[in-house]
Amino acid sequence: MENIYTATVTVIGGRDGHAKSSDGIFETSLRKPKEMGGQGGATNPEQLFAAAWGSCYLGALQAVAEPEGIDTSNAIINVHISFNKLEKSFVLAADLDVHIPGIDMVKAQSLVDKAHAVCPYSKATKGNIATRATAV
Repeated sequence: MENIYTATVTVIGGRDGHAKSSDGIFETSLRKPKEMGGQGGATNPEQLFAAAWGSCYLGALQAVAEPEGIDTSNAIINVHISFNKLEKSFVLAADLDVHIPGIDMVKAQSLVDKAHAVCPYSKATKGNIATRATAV
């Protein structure tokens, strides 16, 4: 395996803390959502994970669609990351709703499946969290 890039982010304070990238480009406060008993008003790990997965997934979608001559530059993904209680523990679940304008639903679902198979975030979570990837 050849390393191409490594992101480094320092987090202090956990869900009610602060995160900053080593290059200073990314910096944000973190707050536990009100739904989880927090004060809200800032981003949270689930939102950050959804944003990261969604942007990576659209890159994977473009990579699988381009050889087929399909333009996915206007594709939109809504990533839903759920924080769920399971017995005495917690687990994540993900729903990826992908809209690819200008193609039929059968072809769109085929591309969604192909992108899900090659997206690094999809690979990392495979078998670890319940995930649904659907063309919408």
